[in-house]
Amino acid sequence: MKIIGSIFGLIFLISGLSSYKQNSKPELKEGIWRATLKTASGTLIPFNFEVTDSAGITFLDIINGKERFRVNEISNIADSIVIQMPLFDSEIRVKNNKESLKGHWIKQFGDSTEVMEIEAQRGDSWRFFKANSESLYNISGKWSVSFKDVRNDRLISSIGEFNQNGNRIYATFLTTTGDYRFLEGTVVGDKLYLSCFDGSHAYLFTAKILNNNVLEEGVFYSGLSTVQTWTAHKDEKAELPDAYSLTSLKDGFDKINFSYPDLNGKMVSLSDSKFTNKIILVQFFGSWCPNCMDETAYLVPFYKKYKEKGVEIIALAYERTTDFERSKKSILRLRDRFDVPYDMLISGYKNDKAEVVKSLPMLKNFMGFPTLLVIDRAGKVRKIHTGFSGPGTGIHYQTFKKDFEKTIDILLLEKN
Repeated sequence: MKIIGSIFGLIFLISGLSSYKQNSKPELKEGIWRATLKTASGTLIPFNFEVTDSAGITFLDIINGKERFRVNEISNIADSIVIQMPLFDSEIRVKNNKESLKGHWIKQFGDSTEVMEIEAQRGDSWRFFKANSESLYNISGKWSVSFKDVRNDRLISSIGEFNQNGNRIYATFLTTTGDYRFLEGTVVGDKLYLSCFDGSHAYLFTAKILNNNVLEEGVFYSGLSTVQTWTAHKDEKAELPDAYSLTSLKDGFDKINFSYPDLNGKMVSLSDSKFTNKIILVQFFGSWCPNCMDETAYLVPFYKKYKEKGVEIIALAYERTTDFERSKKSILRLRDRFDVPYDMLISGYKNDKAEVVKSLPMLKNFMGFPTLLVIDRAGKVRKIHTGFSGPGTGIHYQTFKKDFEKTIDILLLEKN
């Protein structure tokens, strides 16, 4: 993603952090809100959220399809409301006009900041249109999708999963490195509109529906300035490459090893006695990564189920900064949100494919985050799974869980 900062937004952020005094309880009215984020081209990315007050504590749930993403760090700072995202190192900072909000979504990167204007109106439950005209088509089903990066004309293949009921549509796109999570939108006439906001990603998809089997003139807006075009055709047999076939070890290698500090600074290595004669999963992740969040949400209950059977997990973090304390702060948010019980290590390398290969040069064709290594009792890497199709992908998520746990059950039966 190209990163562009708003000078006004940065001044707003810096002055707010340095001079405002925090009050005890945010003055954010309960109810449904409709918000929009403005891209550099002026296009608006809409989403909805609901504010609830329970026992004197204000909560905010960001709504994307079937997902309600809970945010509970909301505070008043002078005449502004600060909504701290629980993950992804981002926040919403707005002026409160009781029934409306106006300000900025501020997303921190390792060495830069992206700022988008945001506005919200209380009482609006609609997402794209107050009143929808009749949809001419029903595009439910599986689609073969091709995205084109307008900067370099690179084509990216994916699978679209659409579920339409009347005008309303829920969807996601699956790629080799993960899915686009929960998308929600509408079909009006011959036009498709989808969006999501989760504190890390702000997405808008539009397309013209040629017929029930073809989508064209698609535009995909991501964050402040990234734009891609896309087309799609219905294909119930569309498949992505096997996620276990994409990343491997270089010829001559069948094991890996590393030694990195945990969140307390204690060095942890695969050669530690704790991991002897165990099935070990090594999760390559980052606190900035929504697909990693989904994978972590799965691995926590998995670990509780399989720990006593002889399975250990090491989460190896690649953050946006090499600063240990900054990385630790971000990872602690993820750990505490999901009550992660297994080891989480800070690699000290940034979230870049080339950086991962520097940290473990025996890896071949590392493609992205998350990636999960499966190591047998003898210390040999048996499988490497690229990407993660989370709960937003429906049957794909259920199939992964079933097949993955079957794989682990088989490995547990092997003798070292």
